[in-house]
Amino acid sequence: MHILVTGASGFVGSRLVEVLTVKDGVQVTGAIRRQPAGGNKAVTQINVGELSPETNWSEALSGVDEVVHTAARVHVMNDVESDPLAVFRKVNVEGTLNLARQAVAAGVTRFIFISSIKVNGEGTVSGRPYTADDVPSPADPYGVSKMEAEAGLRDIAASTGLEVVVIRPVLVYGPGVKANFLNVMRLLDKGIPLPFGAIYNKRSLVALDNLVDLVITATVHPSAANQIFLVSDGEDLSTTQLLRRIAEALNKKALLLPVPSALLSFGAALLGKKSLSQRLVGSLQVDIEKTRSLLSWVPPISVEQGLKLAASHYIKRDK
Repeated sequence: MHILVTGASGFVGSRLVEVLTVKDGVQVTGAIRRQPAGGNKAVTQINVGELSPETNWSEALSGVDEVVHTAARVHVMNDVESDPLAVFRKVNVEGTLNLARQAVAAGVTRFIFISSIKVNGEGTVSGRPYTADDVPSPADPYGVSKMEAEAGLRDIAASTGLEVVVIRPVLVYGPGVKANFLNVMRLLDKGIPLPFGAIYNKRSLVALDNLVDLVITATVHPSAANQIFLVSDGEDLSTTQLLRRIAEALNKKALLLPVPSALLSFGAALLGKKSLSQRLVGSLQVDIEKTRSLLSWVPPISVEQGLKLAASHYIKRDK
């Protein structure tokens, strides 16, 4: 089987390529935006440039049986674009559907789309986790673009017979994680006191290796065709619990001050950081029962193992 992985130099794509290359009977082509300094010598890398409605995928799609599409314009906390939705649509919707149409023309049989839990929404209430079959309710341009890309892929599948698999991850962490997760590791590593010792929310996360394992399962499982799957580690944590677990993985003690979550939310609103407050104080849980039952899938590593892998990488390379 020949698989094309887009975004092959990214956080998810690079790990997926690394795991796929050691599997028997699998040939991997990695699509990248620019030529990296190094790279996996066992993988054919093709520079396709920026993901757009005009991208020419002909070389990358040659001989390919399946596509795993991880490339995207990702969520931006403080977007400076005058019309963020238009920019997200150009890349995440039009760029994705352009790839899918060319994939059909090239004879690709299955298209695995890495979407986002933001298609479901921004948060859940206690006892009501998101499911794969919920009516979408995206609240920002990024989530809207992913929802529209999913809808466009379903239309292409219906008219061509292309098998489309949609995977909506929650927050992904692991070796090489960046952004807020890396910043938190740095703060905990330095022993800086944080005002997050009394947060009793529940949030789902997914270790990078768990997400990659599900993607690989979706490349071969017959029941994955034309389905939507949510993915997590199967254990939900409060922000307070997560910070303590990260500190343990770093062999540090978390200094967490018991500031009430309502006070944190109020302060964040005053500072114009409401979305960040939602991530720290609000809940976002997912139900992965459909993923478990339909694909007979179980997360291969635990939260502790996932955090240890992330922490070890940080200590060796990012510290």
